[in-house]
Amino acid sequence: MNTMLRKSILGIAGLTVAGGLAAGPLNHHDTSPTAREVAVTAQADPAALVPHGVQGAQSRIDLTDEQTANAKAIIAATKKAGLPERAAVISIATSLQESKLENLGHLGDRNDHDSLGLFQQRPSSGWGTPEQITDPEYSTLAFLKGLKQVDGWQDMPLTAAAQTVQVSAYPDAYAQWEQQAADLVGQHWNG
Repeated sequence: MNTMLRKSILGIAGLTVAGGLAAGPLNHHDTSPTAREVAVTAQADPAALVPHGVQGAQSRIDLTDEQTANAKAIIAATKKAGLPERAAVISIATSLQESKLENLGHLGDRNDHDSLGLFQQRPSSGWGTPEQITDPEYSTLAFLKGLKQVDGWQDMPLTAAAQTVQVSAYPDAYAQWEQQAADLVGQHWNG
């Protein structure tokens, strides 16, 4: 991605953050899908999983049964929210970056503030209670609620969409997990 485009995307993300998204999910009670959010389809469409192609070098880890179960929980929550496969890819890639798909509790001195769960969400930022944030369905639905509030998330590169919700110190890090996330969604969307 060229420097000018990257600065523009990050500038837009910064404006979104300044608007309050960084504080956690907004208290918007309408959870109905918008016209742009496609109904859940019966089979994962490979073109819909990675519409922009992957950005940069890709990372991949071997998953344990627990990590695979967490990926499946993210997919199930995405379907429950009525969102398409692409939302599941963004969610799984985000979780791969934040926790390697592990539902992390308090890590003591190694903890980033009060970050918990699959998405390293913070109770102090309004994401929910520690019990809620460490529930895979709840944390995924909270992430998706934030994602749905990002205008044009469907058309953004994965890393820009994820960064707008997560506000990470490493905004480009999400991109490295896009292929593995797409593979997981392709494999488990119908499961």
